Amino acid sequence: MNLKLYLEKLQTSEEYKKFAEENPKAYLCSGFFIIDKENPEANQQDVDFYIPESKDIVSFCVSDSCQKKPVDFVDKENLPDKIDFSCNFDFEEVENIINEKMKQEGVKNKLQKILLSLQSKNGKCFLVGTIFVSSLGLIKIRIDLENMNVIDFEKKSLMDMLRVVKGK
Repeated sequence: MNLKLYLEKLQTSEEYKKFAEENPKAYLCSGFFIIDKENPEANQQDVDFYIPESKDIVSFCVSDSCQKKPVDFVDKENLPDKIDFSCNFDFEEVENIINEKMKQEGVKNKLQKILLSLQSKNGKCFLVGTIFVSSLGLIKIRIDLENMNVIDFEKKSLMDMLRVVKGK
């Protein structure tokens, strides 16, 4: 499945059409996606829109019936960058990139849950990911969507996090 299909589903929904008509200056600003390898029914796809007039963000849960829900947006000073509807990526390809990078880094743990945040900065789209892996491991990753390459990769374990907390 790819992002473009979710955006097309959203654009054809009555809820979104009504929202777009009421908020013509609103723009796509982010997305949040959950890929649960152990419980696929828990997968989730949300896309967010910034409304310049009210400085609010509204999220649409595309995995369901494109239901609209408000988002608590605290930072009203720094406006979120616009994401063009042409931004696209394939979720399977992203998962393959993550698996390949894990192999390169010698990570043998099994993927359990992938949390991805679609963001834009200076006109470039990227994914920020938090990946839960077996043995209580955690991977932080950032993927440039233009080149489909990994910019940042960091593996942590529960023990690493406990040492940080204990050390303070």
